[in-house]
Amino acid sequence: MGLSKVFDISRRSLTTYQNAMNVSSHNIANASNKNYSRQRAIIQTETPEVTSNFVWGSGIRLDDVQRVRDDLIDKQILFNQQSYTSNQKQSLLLGQIEMVFSEPSDIGISNLMNQFFNSWNELAVTPNSIPLRNNVVYSAQNLAAKIGSINNDLDIIKSDMFQEFKEKTNAVNEYLTQIRELNTKIYESTAVNRTPNDLSDTRDMLVEELSKLVNLNVTYDTSGNANISIGGVFAVDGSSVTKFEAVVDDGKLKLGIANTDTTVSLKGGELAGISDTYSNKIPNYQTRLDNLFTQIVASVNTIHSSGYSLEEPPQTGINFFDGYINGKLVLNEAIVNDPNKIAVSADGTKGNAELALQLGELNSQKVIEGTTLAAYYNSLISTVGNDKLASDRMTEANSMVLEQLDLQRSSVSGVSIDEEMTDIIKFQRAYGASAKLIKIADEMLETIMNLI
Repeated sequence: MGLSKVFDISRRSLTTYQNAMNVSSHNIANASNKNYSRQRAIIQTETPEVTSNFVWGSGIRLDDVQRVRDDLIDKQILFNQQSYTSNQKQSLLLGQIEMVFSEPSDIGISNLMNQFFNSWNELAVTPNSIPLRNNVVYSAQNLAAKIGSINNDLDIIKSDMFQEFKEKTNAVNEYLTQIRELNTKIYESTAVNRTPNDLSDTRDMLVEELSKLVNLNVTYDTSGNANISIGGVFAVDGSSVTKFEAVVDDGKLKLGIANTDTTVSLKGGELAGISDTYSNKIPNYQTRLDNLFTQIVASVNTIHSSGYSLEEPPQTGINFFDGYINGKLVLNEAIVNDPNKIAVSADGTKGNAELALQLGELNSQKVIEGTTLAAYYNSLISTVGNDKLASDRMTEANSMVLEQLDLQRSSVSGVSIDEEMTDIIKFQRAYGASAKLIKIADEMLETIMNLI
């Protein structure tokens, strides 16, 4: 083996360790970048040469620059991320709904219902009192205002949710477009034997952001493309991308494929949390409110219409409420204008208050689904509270799991400054030794030349 071989091995060694130091320097520069994956220089022995029946080593080469990732941890993070953001979004929305009901408080329906039925008991003591009759009307108006306010606020929340759903759907489409573009760039780099580590980090970051919005599944093909499906529906690969849109179908908020009738099964991510609250929880709450006030109207009118007013002559067949219409409790305008039309006398005599007592007792009678009006409403409030509590607990549990997974990922893919500096020193010494070897070979060559 001649001096040229020494020079060749030394040159290759210098290049290899210089590139290895570049890798470590890149790691150190990205130490605070949470989306960066630590890279590792893979140094291999160069293919040896066979000369005169001897195998001569050819030094080393930089075989690859690997991106250090744990696929299992990544998959677990994506799965738990979808559940976490779904529960977190539901918890936030249910917190807003709880504030709408204002329970327990003086302005909540529970207290206002008690005031309404108590006003009938107070009227029973002095049935001809105009101030007490006005108090009945006033308490009914307060109750009507509250239920109207609740239904209006719930509709506003639903409208805001729909707008947010549309905005996040647009974000989904944007992420998918960026992922497709990165798939193309990564494929092009791979095709010419380049290692697109930084591009892969960017794509992984986009996939993780996407998992915060929807439930997805991602696989990688031999060309390096990330193939993603959302709710079992194709979303993106290396050549095409699906466009999604917000759809309201039969009162249900869904994620659909643009210009088709196909919808996605949302099981995770913020869109799932919004969809479930919009499509299931709020309608359930409103249905139970509708049942409650429909029963109040029916029960009060049944008793009131059988009584006689304070007018001359006494009138009967008067409904206290005009009805519960489109989420609004509507009082009989004639009674609002003239409280003498309130009918609490069972026989038409002015001092009779038998029906006022019956109306006052309605709140404690089992008139709706085998329970009392108060208990039925309390059950609704309990449902809202339990839904919120369940979302809070699931959010907390998912958060704890994600924290542990993030720590595990950091231990695998995160940059350790101490470790990188140790590698820098090691590569620096090897580089210096290679440079010294070239100097020695040069001196040997000079000696030979002087002998000629």
